Amino acid sequence: MNVSVSTLSLTVADVEASRDFFTTHLGYRVAMADDGFASLTRDDAAVDIVLLRQGIEVLPAEQRDQRASGLIVAFTVTDLAAEEERLRSGGAPITMPLREEPWGERLFQTTDPNGVVIQLVEWVQASPDA
Repeated sequence: MNVSVSTLSLTVADVEASRDFFTTHLGYRVAMADDGFASLTRDDAAVDIVLLRQGIEVLPAEQRDQRASGLIVAFTVTDLAAEEERLRSGGAPITMPLREEPWGERLFQTTDPNGVVIQLVEWVQASPDA
């Protein structure tokens, strides 16, 4: 198997709200879209995002009423503090403030209008005592 692109498909109530959040705050652009559907991409992203409207008929019947919840979309970035400031000043809600874990992970979270949690992460050298 040769994986050429990775895509995360999220079922949400309001495709346009998530699309606008990802394009405005996270630098994604719309690759294609239709009623109840948007495919988002970034040249430097390890994963594309597909947004599907909850209830859309392209989904199998048992999946139509599900929606993205209980998951975290995580992106490893550089200059995490600058990204937090950029998102905060751009009006994105910071739903978990910047913090550093003892194992060397720095992170914060923002949440899109559909409740999709986006976590930005930067790895730092853990202290030898950790």
